[in-house]
Formats: sequence, C-alpha cells, structure tokens
Amino acid sequence: MGNLRSVSKALEHVAPGASILVTADPGGIRAADKVVVPGQGAMPDCMRQLAESGARDAVVGAARDKPFLGICIGLQMLFERAEEGDTPGLGVLPGRVPRFSRSAEMSGLKIPHMGWNEVIQEKAHPLWAGIGDRSRFYFVHSYFPAPADRALTAGTCVYGMPFTCAVARDNIFAVQFHPEKSQSAGLQLLSNFVRWRP
Repeated sequence: MGNLRSVSKALEHVAPGASILVTADPGGIRAADKVVVPGQGAMPDCMRQLAESGARDAVVGAARDKPFLGICIGLQMLFERAEEGDTPGLGVLPGRVPRFSRSAEMSGLKIPHMGWNEVIQEKAHPLWAGIGDRSRFYFVHSYFPAPADRALTAGTCVYGMPFTCAVARDNIFAVQFHPEKSQSAGLQLLSNFVRWRP
C-alpha cells in the first residue's frame, strides 16, 4: 500500500537488468527470487488487503525461504501484534509493535516521527555494506517494532528514546525507515539487497 511505485522505481534504478514485478498475486510472489514488502498507511488496512488479495501465505512463505526486505509496515507486519487497531501480524518474528508514548508528545516531539534521522548500526550485516554508521534515513511512522529477542535488532534510532528501526534474521532484513526516499544511503541499501545471497 502507498509507496509501491517509489519502491519499484528505486529498485529499477539500482538493478536495471532485473525484472521488477509489482504484484499481490501469490503465484508471482512464490516465483520471485527475492521479495520486497513495502507498506505505509494503517496496519489494519494493510493486513486486511494482504488477506483479501490472497497474498498472505505467499508472503509468509517468502519470509521463510527467500531474501526478504520489509519496509515500514512491511517490517511491522512481521511481528505478532500491532497496537494500531490491536491488529494481529504475521507472527514471523516474536514481538509487538507499540505506538510512541503520549509522554513523547508531551515532551514536544511530534507524532508521527517524520523526517531524517540517524540510524545506529547495531551489528554488521551485508545490507549495511558501504553505508556509514549513523547515516541518515527518512522516517514516517507513529508505531515501531519492539522485538522480543534483542538479537533481531540490526539498527536503532533515537526519537525521544532509542527504538529498533531495523531487524535481521537469516534471510530477512526489514527497516522502519524508507530507503526509497533516503537518497544515496537508501539506494545503497537497496543495491545491497539486490546482490544479497543469504
């Protein structure tokens, strides 16, 4: 939902020889070598659309056995439950997706968190290759992942408090920020994903 065109255009830019297919067709997802699940908007709407399109099981399957990149809600949906609408996620990763606290707003921070912010690389990963630690990426979100397993955290950001903004496990890498809107650092991350062979 929302940012499909900008993500596909960014992927075409970094992988001009690749065939980029924008689809919710389960067969297309299963046939793909790699899968990118972007999303923006409301978690309940994204999860409903995923189910109605028939793509839910194919996305869960891709998260099990293909190079998988989740972006924004494409990250959030991997977890067990989101506070937004008390929405069940896919349950691929243990944890939940809470909202930034009211105390953040009372301390003068605007919610949603929108704009450029530094990302601290918490562990080495092939998708961080060529991207300096504390590089800036573009964020638009009111909710964030809270993994039950700290080992999942590949990147953090500080917005009133530190929060997980990138997770990695086996064939999965997923980010809360928008690499397709993050200029050279974002394009480098997408290029790294295209070349990634987990």
